[in-house]
Amino acid sequence: MRRVSAPSDRIVIVGAGASTLISSLLDDGYHGIIAVDISVAALEQLRARLGERTDEVETVVSDVRDVELDPHVDVWHDRATFHFFTDEDDQSRYVDRAAAAVRPGGSLILAVFAPDGPEQCSGLPVRRWSATDLAARFAPWFELTDHAARIHTTPWGASQSFTHTLMTRSDHDLDG
Repeated sequence: MRRVSAPSDRIVIVGAGASTLISSLLDDGYHGIIAVDISVAALEQLRARLGERTDEVETVVSDVRDVELDPHVDVWHDRATFHFFTDEDDQSRYVDRAAAAVRPGGSLILAVFAPDGPEQCSGLPVRRWSATDLAARFAPWFELTDHAARIHTTPWGASQSFTHTLMTRSDHDLDG
């Protein structure tokens, strides 16, 4: 996938947990990072790992289906959260929050289980997605820009098929 952001961009990491991605972004000179997670404990682990750099990251304890971000973000990054929303109403709430948060022309990066990926994760059911299905679900607010199939190897050595997508926020009016 192509580079979609600059160090000055506002980037939200959805389901951030204790993600090492945030440390990598800080190491690369990024600022304006917002870590969103429903778990207070996970964000506390993130802050502990960041140490002195914890003030460089805004942390938001929220269900992503309810998160309010102001002003708009340039990049919405979600690796393995959206596929947990198996209910269409939950998916719609997620899409609405992403559309409200990402500025027109901004990017939505999603990594979810592929059609041949696991049917459960951490004992919970998941929805598996193709790039085409994701593009349809996020339309008309986002347009599919790029996609790739990837195999993720878990810490215990299992292989999991993922669909990675890059979408661009359209100028479509949320109220229209």
